[in-house]
Amino acid sequence: MWSRASRTGLALAAFVSLLPIAAQAQKFEVASIKPNHSGSGSSGDNTSGGRLTVQNDSVKELMQLAFGVKDFQIEGGPGWIATERYDIVATTGKTGDLTDAELRPMLQALLADRFALKFHRETQQVTVYSLVVAKNGPKLTEHAGGGSSSNSNTNGGAEKRTMTVSNGTMPRLAKNLERQVGRIVNDNTGLTGAYDYKLEWAPDQSPDTSLPSIFTALQEQLGLRLDSGKGPAETIVIDGVEKASEN
Repeated sequence: MWSRASRTGLALAAFVSLLPIAAQAQKFEVASIKPNHSGSGSSGDNTSGGRLTVQNDSVKELMQLAFGVKDFQIEGGPGWIATERYDIVATTGKTGDLTDAELRPMLQALLADRFALKFHRETQQVTVYSLVVAKNGPKLTEHAGGGSSSNSNTNGGAEKRTMTVSNGTMPRLAKNLERQVGRIVNDNTGLTGAYDYKLEWAPDQSPDTSLPSIFTALQEQLGLRLDSGKGPAETIVIDGVEKASEN
């Protein structure tokens, strides 16, 4: 006869054993993964029409999308996770745009299945940025084209980079900026509308460049500012990962 403690332990063990099965239920229906050897500096992802389309992303960038973290929040792993790049088309059977809550568990499952990703989580104190309106107010054009989909494209290299956005919100801009500055960016602008804008800057601030840094460009071109501070951040520590085979 089982004691109460034994029955509780068995019930807990049964519950824990079911967690991977529940996680596996949130998967893409079909996923095609191909290495990208273009050498292009441009990359991007789209989650419209119930599918994920990724162009020229590294595994490290896929992990950022899957876990909602930034480059500096990922530790460990071989060097190729930041240099080798992939194109992905993954379908869900849905028709609407995928939310982060829908996308992340499916992309995590894809990384586990196709890249054999294993990891654990830690929390650390790091530098974070607050996106706020600059002294002279925002310089943004309200989107007037209708529709609910946001279109964002960032391209360029070390000398010049351009971010072009249509129907973009401030939380979305904060997320885009996180990929550029390599830190968490929290939206504290208080701006609730959708906007069209173009941002140009030079990531490499050499003496020869005529373009500003991204921090200066935000103030001069969009009337926004990034203030720095400290805050906790989750870190994903890679315990194992493998290259995906082409399909």
